[in-house]
Amino acid sequence: MLELIRRDGLARICKLETRHGTLETPALLPVVNPRFQAITPRELYETFGFKAIITNSYIIRNDLKMRETAVSSGLHAMLDYPGIIMTDSGTFQSHMYGEVEVKNEEIVDFQRSIGTDIGTVLDIFTEPEWSKERTAEAVEVTLDRTKEASTRKGEMMLAGVVQGSIYPDLRQHCAEQLRAIDVDVHPIGGVVPLMEQYRYADLVDVIIASKKGLAPERPVHLFGAGHPMVFSLAVLLGCDMFDSASYAKFAKDDRYMTIEGTYHLKDMKVLDCDCPACAGKTIETLKAMKPEQRFETIARHNLYASKMEMDRVKRAVLEGDIWELAEMRCRTHPALLDGLRRLKEHREFLERYEPLSRDSAMFYTGAETLNRPALLRFEQRVKERYTMPKTETMVVFEGGEKPYARHWAAQMGEILKLADSHFFVMSELGPLPIELDEIYPVAQSIFPRIRDRDMTEKLREEMEDLSHRHQYSLSCMYDGQVTCEMLGMMSKGPGRFDLDVARVHAVADHQFGKGAAAALFSGKVELIKSKNTDKIRNVLVDGEHVVSMRAEDGFFTLRPPGAIRLLNAIPAPRLRAVVLDDSVPFNREGKNVMSTFVVEADAELRPQDEVIVVDKNDSPVAIGRMVLTGDEIGRFKKGLAIKVREGIKPSA
Repeated sequence: MLELIRRDGLARICKLETRHGTLETPALLPVVNPRFQAITPRELYETFGFKAIITNSYIIRNDLKMRETAVSSGLHAMLDYPGIIMTDSGTFQSHMYGEVEVKNEEIVDFQRSIGTDIGTVLDIFTEPEWSKERTAEAVEVTLDRTKEASTRKGEMMLAGVVQGSIYPDLRQHCAEQLRAIDVDVHPIGGVVPLMEQYRYADLVDVIIASKKGLAPERPVHLFGAGHPMVFSLAVLLGCDMFDSASYAKFAKDDRYMTIEGTYHLKDMKVLDCDCPACAGKTIETLKAMKPEQRFETIARHNLYASKMEMDRVKRAVLEGDIWELAEMRCRTHPALLDGLRRLKEHREFLERYEPLSRDSAMFYTGAETLNRPALLRFEQRVKERYTMPKTETMVVFEGGEKPYARHWAAQMGEILKLADSHFFVMSELGPLPIELDEIYPVAQSIFPRIRDRDMTEKLREEMEDLSHRHQYSLSCMYDGQVTCEMLGMMSKGPGRFDLDVARVHAVADHQFGKGAAAALFSGKVELIKSKNTDKIRNVLVDGEHVVSMRAEDGFFTLRPPGAIRLLNAIPAPRLRAVVLDDSVPFNREGKNVMSTFVVEADAELRPQDEVIVVDKNDSPVAIGRMVLTGDEIGRFKKGLAIKVREGIKPSA
């Protein structure tokens, strides 16, 4: 059973419950060769801190002595490992050496009999060079075998593998079919050749296609992905588990793993690593070691390097900067950069999992930052939800310090004395309505002052688009006193533009959808501002507190009167999550909504969105913020779906 603890888009921290403990993901499972152990399983558990490993049941089954020991004593005793053990079925051996001499039901039964925590179906490894027809046939065989295995797994958790070679539609089809089968973990298989050939753009397509079809409440294991350079990108795309045989395999050839890539020891001039395996050593002492000692040292280093990178990736998910980390890591190799750039083609899918805002600022790391789904959402909402004020003129300011409205306050005041004007700013995100300058990601982003060619071209395109959309009688770029003199001659008189009123209306429609502002602010509006910052903090309408504006991201927090106004004006299921009757009294008391108690929710809701919890009669129960997406809600069997902020008492 999987519980989501924290997320940053598709990237997530989860807890997977098994018979031998709980595994926190994302997690790396070292591959243990049952014949030759570079590092003992006990040491992997106690010294390195790995709570799960993976070994090969096919090798164990084919060795008479190991098979007898595993059956009589159990796999955990045989390996002397107290943690979680996952076993592969022999599929990878079929990829490496051809057909394997075992049937699906035999290897599944064997894995169950030796006490495996997570067993694996004997799937068909679909090679990248296979035709689509051959691949499609293999996928159906894999699905049939998975159905068969699911009836034989007993208490053992079962991994149902997504296959489909490089064909996204076959990957998605396989994943969708696996949803209906009683399995517990979903490895994405057949990807080792793609990584060996540095085809990371294809790898991205494979992962995304698989994620589109898979059940969100099951962990995703990227089979064979054991190099630290790929962890951040794969976790960004929603992979939860990884396995590595590379730490030992590479060490045999004196290959030294880092987050930038793999280096041959003979080519290295300096040993700049402080991991426990390398501490106190120089490159000369490492090269001078006997082969056995050098192998062990490099294997340990490779494992430490992999674990440290996985820990760094996990920290990025917790702190909300997984995008920044992935972008920086992908710049260490041109092929990884191909993978990063391929994300542009999947922005619409990725946007569905993007949080409304993040705790940390968005950092520009290069042209690929402009393709982030958070920026796509912002651009779409400005075009679809923003209503331009009915003023005579539009004045566009060139950038400036943030927040833009404060930077240009004096100039706006001077212009409004002369002309009925509205204002845009040429921000790094494109032409921006001045009243949206405090919301995420506008105010919470850091871009270089010197614009590169990609930024300049994007701004030009966005400005051209605005020039076709706006309906102002006159528009111009601000040019100091020249602009004021021109407006003074051509304008019909002073302006009525009220920045504060425009801000609350624009933010409401941007956040909740077009029409939300009219619903929330129909009546006598009173704006309560901070005495220290002069920023809007609370909005009262007819004496009722309807929303509060958050300082950290510029968006609104709903209050009960505001939620009721939205319910009355906006039809279901928008902005709502419907809960079971059993949950209603607890949620009215302010207790969180658990996933299993949600009947349905607005599919357009994103993580961190404000949501109105209602009962089956559409009566308000509570208000809070989404933890899951509208599509995910109700799928998880454990954990929070909505973090409730305030319960709403039933009306008399």
